[in-house]
Amino acid sequence: MGSAKTIRTFDGATAIITGGASGIGRALAEELAKRGCEVVLGDRQIALAKDVASAIDASGGKAKAVEANVSNFSAVEQLVHETVERTGRLDYIFNNAGIAIAGDVTRYSIKDWNQILDVNLRGVIHGVQAAYPIMVDQGFGHIINTASMSAFFPHPGGVGYTTTKHAVVGLSISLRAEAASLGVRVSVLCPGVIRTPILEEGGKYGKILVEIPPEQMRKHWEKSRPMPPDIFATKTLRLIAKNKAIIIVPSRWKLFWWYNRLFPVLAIRLIGKKYEEFQNQFGMAEKTTGSKWTSRKHREDLDKIKI
Repeated sequence: MGSAKTIRTFDGATAIITGGASGIGRALAEELAKRGCEVVLGDRQIALAKDVASAIDASGGKAKAVEANVSNFSAVEQLVHETVERTGRLDYIFNNAGIAIAGDVTRYSIKDWNQILDVNLRGVIHGVQAAYPIMVDQGFGHIINTASMSAFFPHPGGVGYTTTKHAVVGLSISLRAEAASLGVRVSVLCPGVIRTPILEEGGKYGKILVEIPPEQMRKHWEKSRPMPPDIFATKTLRLIAKNKAIIIVPSRWKLFWWYNRLFPVLAIRLIGKKYEEFQNQFGMAEKTTGSKWTSRKHREDLDKIKI
């Protein structure tokens, strides 16, 4: 189990997981609990988080659900401080809560930009800001921030999402270099395609700004062979235990990562071409041309109209 002054891997540890009620967060919580870790699920979906915590408790684990909106720093700070006061330590924080907003930037409103920045980027910053000083004081801890493989590729139709995930990678690798001498570890998760609700509707609080039939969306994502979240969690925790800096799961996505690093201009062209084909397939091409100025300037009014 280790002493009180060192990180525990994972038996006897305490972990906070934001976005812990579903998807990757839930799978990580369940796998951590199996390994003897007490998990605290911070989520806006409190009823669902309580169900997950109850199921973990019933299976012999230890879990607690706490309502928390990661875009509110005070809520995240309270979540962290109350956990430490109750358990006496904080071994891990998974800044995992995230949403997606899908659609061309011509369809965005400034509210859309603020929403995705608040959750995907500021939510991570809030978790870091709340937990990092505590971990420095206790002399150990591991911060794990969830980014995406989208952080490494051009992602037309998901520009806002990619913007936030790229920033999370930069935050994580920079903080890792800064924190190493203080006994604090930092890793960034870069999942490939994982079978979670974010694939079809952008997550509980995300949105899709174009009309694509759900069955067509499912068919589209199936081409990428989505990994089940429980398998993702098992593989990811092995790499976290090894203190890996950048964690890419499924591992086959590393090939695409290296390809983009070696041939960035070619990747932009190929992915742009693929996106054009995607637009044509779903009849989106005509809808994203024409009155682009109107869609930028008056998006708040157009939000009430189905495009």
